Amino acid sequence: MTFDNKQRHQHLEMIPLATQIAWLFILAAPIACIAWTITHEEVFREPRDYCIRISKGSNHFWKRKFFYLFTCEYCFSHYVTVLVLFLTRYKLLLNDWRGYVIAGFALVWVANVYMSLFGLIRIDIKKEKTEVMEIEKKVEDHGTEDNGQ
Repeated sequence: MTFDNKQRHQHLEMIPLATQIAWLFILAAPIACIAWTITHEEVFREPRDYCIRISKGSNHFWKRKFFYLFTCEYCFSHYVTVLVLFLTRYKLLLNDWRGYVIAGFALVWVANVYMSLFGLIRIDIKKEKTEVMEIEKKVEDHGTEDNGQ
């Protein structure tokens, strides 16, 4: 069986740039979701508290740094990104090891933009909930005062 030059190098052809960019923004979403959930949400509070305790109280430098990685969404997003790159074989711009490196840093950056936006939205929602609760309390207190007269 003989292969012509094009067939031999077909694996080196690049995916169109628009498709690569779409993958970048799509893959960054689950990376952000996983990193945020593990480093912030209540469901992982106990393991996170344990990691915080070890990262602050250990006498060993490597232990403090290792356990800190599970408490910082930015740090943890690098590890999630490596896993995603391993599972998807996603490369950006170049079709060799350099494409993995570029993709890795780009995914981390976009995922962290997503997490920053999500954090701002959560703060805004929390602020609104607090304001609504204060207004409801004032209305409730005002209603109690009117009934007491």
